[in-house]
Amino acid sequence: MNRLKEDDTACLSALHNGQIFLFHHLSPLLQCTQRGTLRPAALATSDVQSVLERLGSDGSLVKKSVLVSCLEQNQAQFCLDVGELDQVSVEEACEGKFLDLRKSLFLLTTAEAPILAKGQALLRWHQTSRFCSATGQLTHRNQAGSQRACSSNGIIYYPKMSPVVIVLVSDGRRCLLGRQPAFPLGMYSALAGFCDMGESLEEALCREVAEEVGLELQSITYSSSQHWPFPHSSLMLGCHATVSPAHTQLQVDHAELENARWFSLEEITSALKLQTPPQRGDSPALWLPPKQAVAHRLITEWTKQQLLKDTDQNQRPGSC
Repeated sequence: MNRLKEDDTACLSALHNGQIFLFHHLSPLLQCTQRGTLRPAALATSDVQSVLERLGSDGSLVKKSVLVSCLEQNQAQFCLDVGELDQVSVEEACEGKFLDLRKSLFLLTTAEAPILAKGQALLRWHQTSRFCSATGQLTHRNQAGSQRACSSNGIIYYPKMSPVVIVLVSDGRRCLLGRQPAFPLGMYSALAGFCDMGESLEEALCREVAEEVGLELQSITYSSSQHWPFPHSSLMLGCHATVSPAHTQLQVDHAELENARWFSLEEITSALKLQTPPQRGDSPALWLPPKQAVAHRLITEWTKQQLLKDTDQNQRPGSC
């Protein structure tokens, strides 16, 4: 990967022998499997080239692909946005369907989702970084798409991620989830927010929780991190936190959240059993972020911890 980022000629050669995941206005192309599930369409570059030529595009469009991964067999994988072409025509030629990435995350496996998330983030960055912030002149990308350079003064720009803290708060028996107005009906998630300039992870967590629900955190434990392509590429820093059981009264900031409330272990366990999101018209039962999201991981970790705690208590001498 590093060699392809540094050597345009090598990257172009890898592209000719690689795979391409297509996007249309940042929505990935998915294909239906024999089992009826959806998967990202990994197309050979030669096949993509043939489709583009049939649809009247010249061969230079393929060179706009961005490098996203490399298989164990050293076959490079790229992403390409073909938004300038007719969507239906591309879908018919590739036997697939372009689907909004947010919706796609509920349908893909944990192994498939990250490559599409990375691809969309890189494609969006190139679309919004065409000009140098110092000179206003056009910037030009390298073949891999891992950087852009100003055509006037040579300043090099690299894709950036914004640090975001996301935390699952617990009072020992329940966990706290919130929902934003933009969330699908019935969906709740862990609390999250961008880090302010100069803040540490812990400071950002304490501030966000205090601002959004009026609680003071007692302890913080780091869990894991994740790249998230929304809204414009974020590095999600996932944590668990506790509050005093005596101080759990919420003061929800409705400018930030539509609602926030405590959920019992039983409610969370039932929500985790749901295999698919509710259909339009269904009752708004609690459902959770997709399995690929760090919020889902935090909720799952908390659930396992609570079940283990209950098991230990039941096994103690004298317990019923």
